Amino acid sequence: MNTLTATLASLGYIQKFRHQTILIKLGGAALQDASLVKSLCEDISLIHSVGINLILVHGGGPSINKELEARGIKWEFVNGLRITTPEMMDIIEMVLCGQVNHRIVRALNQSGVRAIGLSGADASLLQCKQADPQLQQVGLIEKVDISSIQALMNHQNTNPNTSNLTNASTSQASPLIPVIAPVGVGKKGEAYNINADWAASRIAEALKIKKVFFLTDQDGILDAQNNLISELDAGQLESLIEQGVIKGGMLAKAQTIIYALRHGVKDVHIINARRPHGLIEELFTDTGVGTVCRLRSLEPRRSIKNHSSKSITLPENPL
Repeated sequence: MNTLTATLASLGYIQKFRHQTILIKLGGAALQDASLVKSLCEDISLIHSVGINLILVHGGGPSINKELEARGIKWEFVNGLRITTPEMMDIIEMVLCGQVNHRIVRALNQSGVRAIGLSGADASLLQCKQADPQLQQVGLIEKVDISSIQALMNHQNTNPNTSNLTNASTSQASPLIPVIAPVGVGKKGEAYNINADWAASRIAEALKIKKVFFLTDQDGILDAQNNLISELDAGQLESLIEQGVIKGGMLAKAQTIIYALRHGVKDVHIINARRPHGLIEELFTDTGVGTVCRLRSLEPRRSIKNHSSKSITLPENPL
């Protein structure tokens, strides 16, 4: 593809996605590298500058591990979920809502966009119940209250030097970027540790977002021969799970992707966060660089694991 053809294709995608909202989930492993966070935030700033609204949800597992190790606290996982004691929950909340969230917000602000950090506990954004007694303070999302996100998205970031600060249609105006830490709140005000992939999928569902990106430490979804699969529908994704091709950390992510596709999201992209400008390449080129999952030939509902240790059938309209 020559330069002109590629440029025209990119302009077409910019026009297509302008004024739409895209959710980006940043994996915790990528957030350990300060230079990578800076690069990702610069790309996010560029995407935001062409009129695409963005919401970020982040993880932070490696940062949590580091802090727990420093305090001499041991932990264990059940079905990929960390058993979270009350003592650990205090540390997890500090790390996710403080260290990790603030790091991303500072990097975005430095890149020229105004971002504001939130947790799922703020304004009762992610309302939870206990996922399983064995997991203690791991939360299962019951309800998503999107009012705080909508308030931020509707608040226009304007140039203070312009004469008309109330005119949201000026070229100087753009929504703020919410950056959300996956900590939820229970009915008694208790904090819950939430799987960030599930937080991203449930927020996308509540906001009726059509396009979601998962930035991971893998190139995308691989087949049995470890070749990258560029496109999958939900039925094919389920088949790969049943065949045992998708496993490990990607298994839990694939389950949240199926949930998102069943609940209104049209495209879910999985790309490697370490690929230079991969987010821009996946969004604005014909070929892309990772895996895109779409609903299409979804087969009848099967029982899949939500973010608890039990196998459950997810309802069409969960609380």
